[in-house]
Amino acid sequence: MEDIKKLVKDKKVFIGTDQTLKNLKSGKVAKVFLSSNCPADTHETVERYAKMAGVDVEQIDMPNDELGIICRKHYFISVMSVKK
Repeated sequence: MEDIKKLVKDKKVFIGTDQTLKNLKSGKVAKVFLSSNCPADTHETVERYAKMAGVDVEQIDMPNDELGIICRKHYFISVMSVKK
């Protein structure tokens, strides 16, 4: 959790499914984090693109509302990725 806070503070993350998928396709992602209650279809899609890009996907033990709070956003976050 502290690692995620530091990455957000340093602005080294892409937040959201659309941003993550877009940057996975262009090779700008080092790692992907999924919330514990990420929707199944989103989970499958992100896993597929991450596998093609050779990027690790980690499911964290945190629901999307808590991840949103840690990222200091006023909305739920199910998918977050780390910039290369």
